Amino acid sequence: MSEATQVTGRVVRTDAKVCHVEIDGRVVQCVPRGKLFEERTEQKNPVAVGDLVRVDTASVPASLDEVLPRRNRLGRTASSHDPREQVLIANVDQLCIVASVEKPKFSSNRTDRILGAAFWYDVPALLVLNKVDLDRKGDAEAIARTYEDIGVEVLRTSVTTGAGVEELRAKLRDKVTALYGASGVGKSSLLNALQPGLKLKVGKISKFWDGGKHTTSFSQLHRLEFGGWVADTPGIRTFRLHKADPAALRGMFPEFARHQGACRFPDCSHDHEPGCAVFDAVERGDVASSRFASYIDLLDELRAVRPTGDEEGEPPDEDE
Repeated sequence: MSEATQVTGRVVRTDAKVCHVEIDGRVVQCVPRGKLFEERTEQKNPVAVGDLVRVDTASVPASLDEVLPRRNRLGRTASSHDPREQVLIANVDQLCIVASVEKPKFSSNRTDRILGAAFWYDVPALLVLNKVDLDRKGDAEAIARTYEDIGVEVLRTSVTTGAGVEELRAKLRDKVTALYGASGVGKSSLLNALQPGLKLKVGKISKFWDGGKHTTSFSQLHRLEFGGWVADTPGIRTFRLHKADPAALRGMFPEFARHQGACRFPDCSHDHEPGCAVFDAVERGDVASSRFASYIDLLDELRAVRPTGDEEGEPPDEDE
């Protein structure tokens, strides 16, 4: 291997046997070297979308030799069968959570889980409340106020009317953005409104790569013509925080900080203790009951001793 053939690129997609790396404006298919997988770590995937990597272009096929240190990452627990961390994207500037007001109806639990992950990984997050044209009951403003009150920026968007599309474009420009949302919330429509053709399927795979099942990864990174990158992510049925300490969960709900100093116990979990000021705030309406319900759900999950198999009645982890 010659130093002259070693170049740096950015991983834009990972499949079962190959990584797609953008190098100087072109995408090269690379095979990760075995040494990247030799040590079993707490991370399921040693190479993730968004990673900056060193590639040897003299090899046939090109070989991905090294993953450079990550600036940050966003991850989750791989599955109930696999407790390791699945890194969804690395070296990201922001997380854009896309949720719809209707069709499908807004899910506070899903939104709060991924927002909690953003706090846990210290990734700035904003909420895109999509399909506001379908809002007939004024739910959009009530939802937006809940999150704006805790310091989360909320964009109201509709591809049908064009509302908020330009504001979203401005937020994405010149940044690396992870786009997360459940199936059906309108991510693809938003991306096509921002940049027509962005979601076109990849063409035929060359014969060299036809030896096995072509399984796409969780994320795929797209370059934006107006500047920046966006990683579109398929919806995930169950998003579990990875290795989060139940005691640290309080910090992922910033609205609690306004009240918990008045709790009777300094280490109050806001679950069962008497004299809990946070619970009193929920009763008064000063903390959104939907957010508190999400917190309790996450707290119970983090406290539980999880078996190796799926819990009874729980759907398997998979992309939607």
